[in-house]
Order: sequence, then C-alpha cells, then structure tokens
Amino acid sequence: MLIEDYVAWKEEHPEVSAPEANGCEAIDTEKALLCPVSGKIMRKFRITANHTHRLDYSAGVGGVWLDKGEWELIKQDGLMTSLNAILTVQWQKNIRRDLAKESFTAFYQDKFGDEAYSKVKAVREWIEEQPCKAELRAYLLAEDPYSAER
Repeated sequence: MLIEDYVAWKEEHPEVSAPEANGCEAIDTEKALLCPVSGKIMRKFRITANHTHRLDYSAGVGGVWLDKGEWELIKQDGLMTSLNAILTVQWQKNIRRDLAKESFTAFYQDKFGDEAYSKVKAVREWIEEQPCKAELRAYLLAEDPYSAER
C-alpha cells in the first residue's frame, strides 16, 4: 500500500472507526525483506509497544507491505487512521520509551520485590512534589545526616 494512496483514502473516509476486535492471529516476518517494486531492503517499523509485529516500509517507493493479519491487528488497535504516523520518528521513539519503562519496571520489581518497589515509588513521587527535593535527597543519601563531618 502506498502511503500517498493511504492518506488519500483516509481523507475520503474520515468517519471510519476501528471495528470490534476479532482476535485474529497476525504473522510477522523476522528478517528484512526486499521491496517487490524497487528490490531494495525495506525498513521495519514497530506498530505499538504491545506487539512485536512490525510493518515493512520501502522508502524508495513510499509503500508499506503488510504481513498476514497485520491490517486486522492495526484495525483492532484502532490505528487504521494512523498508519502514516506509525512511520514517524516520534512514534517509534515513544514505543522505545514505553518499552524501556516496562523493562526498568520489571527490573526494579525483581530487584526490590513488589512491596518495597511500591513503597520506594511512593516516596520518590512524594519527594518530587516537595520544594526542597535536593535537600531531601541529600538527607536520605547521607550516611549520617546529623554529622558535621563529611
């Protein structure tokens, strides 16, 4: 599907909304593919942080090739009017940010345990709201906050 054709379709059908989820199974290719038009390697763009599926994009022709079930997956996620946005740097950056946050959350939960992680998150949020947060951090990190010696 050429992006310019997709954008034209989107402009002609602004009322289109995402259908009910039907639980289809999408199949994604792992390796980079060659564009069937230009013969050049296509880039893969992740659709969301929740899925490992990636769109195959040919910059040479401005087209996206969808693997089996990917259009249904895009519709299921309500992204059928955002196909061109998926290909942007900002969209991909947001996905990487979300994935990093999930990874760090899992790391901290594993390291501290659920209860301790919950408590330390609450303390951190409280400190961030305080006007003297730098001093609060220094107090917490000092080996003996009541000592005049360094």
